[in-house]
Amino acid sequence: MTPFADRLINATERHGVLCVGIDPHQGRVPALFGGDTPEGLERWGLAMVEAAKDRVGVVKPQSAFFERHGWQGLRALTTILGAARDAGLVVLMDAKRGDIGSTAAGYASAYLASDAPFPCDALTVNPYMGVDTLEPHLKEAEANGKGLIVLARTSNPGSADFQSRSLDGAPLFERVVEACAPAVERLKGASGWSGLMFVTGATGPDEARQLRALSPDALFLVPGYGAQGASAREAVAGFRPHGNRLAGGVVSASRSVNFPDGADTATSVEDWHTIVTAAIDVAKADLAAVTGC
Repeated sequence: MTPFADRLINATERHGVLCVGIDPHQGRVPALFGGDTPEGLERWGLAMVEAAKDRVGVVKPQSAFFERHGWQGLRALTTILGAARDAGLVVLMDAKRGDIGSTAAGYASAYLASDAPFPCDALTVNPYMGVDTLEPHLKEAEANGKGLIVLARTSNPGSADFQSRSLDGAPLFERVVEACAPAVERLKGASGWSGLMFVTGATGPDEARQLRALSPDALFLVPGYGAQGASAREAVAGFRPHGNRLAGGVVSASRSVNFPDGADTATSVEDWHTIVTAAIDVAKADLAAVTGC
């Protein structure tokens, strides 16, 4: 299989750097689709895939919003993942797993194995229990052409509580990136980019620039654009010149494209689709004005 990094870079070259989240927040799925039920989540999620198809190259479902509905919600997630893959979309699973030994191996098998029940192209993982917790995921990623998305400097207001604390003269998030340097090399593709991604929030553009200096070949997953207030220019602060454009990862938008004004009161799926695709197009154009793609 083509390495994950190469697939993602190819997707951004064709469709731009916008990554559409699929985040069915409690109470936000319109009654038009069935509301906050497993069936509603499935219909809405499939509609989001249809809206994203041929507009963007990458989607990011948030597993927590499906897990709260038990096995029925996970069944809905599985259906949506299959539709996204069939549509040719690169799928980033936002599950933020992090554990030790055989437990970590179980999570890795669930998402990154060749026969994973929740198949995705890359999985978000939490490294703050130690680098050894990443190894089972790295093995599956290497074996199956998948990626790994490591939390470094997240976009939430409390991220500084621990991630920005000094450790031997540098913020902890920088030490995490430094410790992951061998993994970055292990997952490099023919493009020169690595399938080891880092999460670096758009709300911290200076930190993103620091991380790019530390890891020039890692891809970035950038949350915090749109609803969390960061601008397009702030969101791509950690990207670097690549030909006549900026490259280096994807910028995630969820609430701003999942629930734009008017989507909740649309009276038909067609009207809803028009509103949501317009929101996607606006975000895509906003980012393209800065990145050149």
